[in-house]
Amino acid sequence: MPEQSHPTTGDTPADVSAATAATTPRRSDGPRVRPRNGLDRYFEISARRSTVARELRGGLTTFFTMAYIVILNPIILTSIDTGNGPGVDVAGNSLSFASVAAVTALIAGVMTILMGVVGRYPFALATGLGINAVVAVYAATQLSWPEIMGLVVLEGLLITVLVLTGFRKAVFEAIPPQLKTAIAVGIGFFLTIIGLADAGVIRQGSPLITFGVGGQLAGWPLLVFVVGLLLMAVLVVRKVKGALLIGIVATTALAIVIEAIADIGPRVGAENPRGWALQVPELPDEVVDSPDLSLLGNFSLFGGFERIGIIAALLIVFSIMIADFFDTVGTVTAVGAEGDMLDEHKNLPKSQPVLLVDSLAAAAGGAGSISSNTTYIESTAGVADGARTGLASVVTGVLFLVAMLFTPLVQMVPSEAAAPALVIVGALMITQIRHLVWDDMSLVIPAFLTIALMPFTYSITNGIGAGVVTFVLLRLAVGRRREIHPLMWLIAVIFVVYFALEPIQQLV
Repeated sequence: MPEQSHPTTGDTPADVSAATAATTPRRSDGPRVRPRNGLDRYFEISARRSTVARELRGGLTTFFTMAYIVILNPIILTSIDTGNGPGVDVAGNSLSFASVAAVTALIAGVMTILMGVVGRYPFALATGLGINAVVAVYAATQLSWPEIMGLVVLEGLLITVLVLTGFRKAVFEAIPPQLKTAIAVGIGFFLTIIGLADAGVIRQGSPLITFGVGGQLAGWPLLVFVVGLLLMAVLVVRKVKGALLIGIVATTALAIVIEAIADIGPRVGAENPRGWALQVPELPDEVVDSPDLSLLGNFSLFGGFERIGIIAALLIVFSIMIADFFDTVGTVTAVGAEGDMLDEHKNLPKSQPVLLVDSLAAAAGGAGSISSNTTYIESTAGVADGARTGLASVVTGVLFLVAMLFTPLVQMVPSEAAAPALVIVGALMITQIRHLVWDDMSLVIPAFLTIALMPFTYSITNGIGAGVVTFVLLRLAVGRRREIHPLMWLIAVIFVVYFALEPIQQLV
């Protein structure tokens, strides 16, 4: 395999993964590089064939691709209404939009910095999408905000125990290489569909989804997305350093100009379908806004058990825990593959600190009353732009802390400007598909279901679960029982329970 250079940096490494053309070989490849200073030594910047400038750039890129969560999380938590009013729980308590935004940025900043300093990998954390919607539904139908957040704290603490006992790492390493590769490919497609949905290229329709507005790429926001996508694609193939970051900034500037001239406004449900999907890109009236941190500590650890009973509460904890547990497995695998940081068994070296910080982040999100925090797949954007160490995470975390004060500036970046980066990263990641085994259907089917269910169900956990269950079943069917790791049997049973959770809840 000929050596290649990374599409966004132009640097040639000693050993390159052809799937992503990463700039940094694995730490076990080639001679060790003498660190230049204490910072270099601590983060292993030179050892991973990176530079401080590249880490700063990667941290910036990751932040801009996931900064939307500062606005989207309060939208989700305060918008679900089942009769009590938007964002009002069963006890009549409501959440403050401003406080949710500020605490979302705070927890994301603190835990991402902790990931960089302790985990020393370029993984960023924030409130988990999907989980926050589930939390909001429970608050609107069964539990008060403090009670559901208390259950989130408990599931985070349970995962922390699993990490400290070594169980979580053992599960990570028990998953076979075929499924780990499929996870990386599936997440590539998952990122792509997230980007297309965020930009409005694909939307809910009849019978399932539609293309743009009425089957056409109509409206200025969609034009902004297309321009951003083409610009980033050109920069990537031209091997321009910081291609994704340049594309996001340039596309945001274009969006601000277009909004100032055309006054498009937001897209709200079926109204104004040609509007901006989430944030309207316009210059804010004020730059600095003092953060409202009143939600910190607003949780009741065991209140949920008293309101709905022990079994029902435990089932909620279990469902959230499984989603947190395996979302991280998929994310770490995918981001590690993108940066060529996995070993020959597709495992992340020194992963224990990473898993520990991720589990603590889940508990921290509940304690902050803004839902479970988890490792973000958008970290692949920063890795694709050159990040290889925890220094990039420190940069991303600091920017989240700054965002607490400068929330109006964060709202300037529309999803149509950040979404193209996710599509480009998806294109980089799906090239891992060549590593899959194609001549054994007992391996092909689990890999296919893993890849297909992630984007089609909008869930990393569903994809991993389908792959694990069918892998165990089909390897058993072809008489290859000895190739099934003992832990895979347990994981398969857990996923069977997870998928059957609804009838189990009805039964009890």
